[in-house]
Amino acid sequence: MTTREAQSPSAVIDRVAVLLDAFRNADRLTLSELSRRSGLPRSSTHRMLVQLVRLGWVRRHGHTYELGMKMLELGSLAQHHDRVHRAALPVLHDLHNTTGLVVHLAVLDGTDVLYLEKLGGRFTLAVPSRVGGRQPAHRTAIGKALLAHSRIDPHTILPEPVTGPTPHSINDADRLRAELARVREQNIAHDRDETAIGVSCVAAAIGDSRHTVGAISVCGPTASINTSALTTPVRMAAHATWRHLTGNRVRRPVPA
Repeated sequence: MTTREAQSPSAVIDRVAVLLDAFRNADRLTLSELSRRSGLPRSSTHRMLVQLVRLGWVRRHGHTYELGMKMLELGSLAQHHDRVHRAALPVLHDLHNTTGLVVHLAVLDGTDVLYLEKLGGRFTLAVPSRVGGRQPAHRTAIGKALLAHSRIDPHTILPEPVTGPTPHSINDADRLRAELARVREQNIAHDRDETAIGVSCVAAAIGDSRHTVGAISVCGPTASINTSALTTPVRMAAHATWRHLTGNRVRRPVPA
C-alpha cells in the first residue's frame, strides 16, 4: 500500500475499525497487545489511540486502554434504535398497506429528526426524506410530534425568525410554541406543505406521558390526502408500537 493509499479516508477508517475490533474479547489491552491483535505497526497504533482517547472513543488507564464512554453511548443508542425499529416495522407495513401512503419512523436527534425507516409507493420520491437522513424537526409533522414531548425550548430551535423552504414553514419561536402546545393537546401533529409544496403529513409520538422513543408519520399528496381520516390510524400505529416495546402492558387509547 502506498503512503497516499494508507492516508486515504477509507484506509484510515479500516484501520480504526480493526483497532476497535481488537477489544471484542478483552476489557483492557496494552499498546503491544493492541498492535499484535490488530496487526498494525506499534507506532501507527499509538497515533490512533492518542486520537481516539481525545475523542472519547477509547479511555486510557495507566499502560492499558479500554473502550470509552462515547463508544458505549453510541452502542446503547444503536441498540435502542434497533429495538424501536424492530417493534415498529410490522406496524409500519400494516399502516402502509392500509393507507397506500408513505410511512416514516423517526427519532429526535438534537433538533433534527433522524429517519429510521421509510416505506412508500408511487409518491415516495416526492417526499424529501430517506433512511438515515435528517430534517429540521420543526418543519415536519413527525418532528413536531417528537418536539412536543421534549424539553427543548422553541427559542433554542428558532432564536430569531428564519425563512423556511416554503411559505408555509414555521419560521418563529412563538408560532412553534403554539403549534407544539396544540400537538400535546391533540396527540397528533400535522405538516401541510411545510417541508415541500404538495406534501402533507400526519404524525404521532410513540410513548406515554413520561417517555417518548420515536414517532410515526403518514405522508401523501396535499391535493388528495385526508388528514382527518388518518388521525386515528396513525395514533393507533404509534400506540401498537409502544405496546410491542413495553410487552403489551399498556391500555389501548380511546380514538378521538
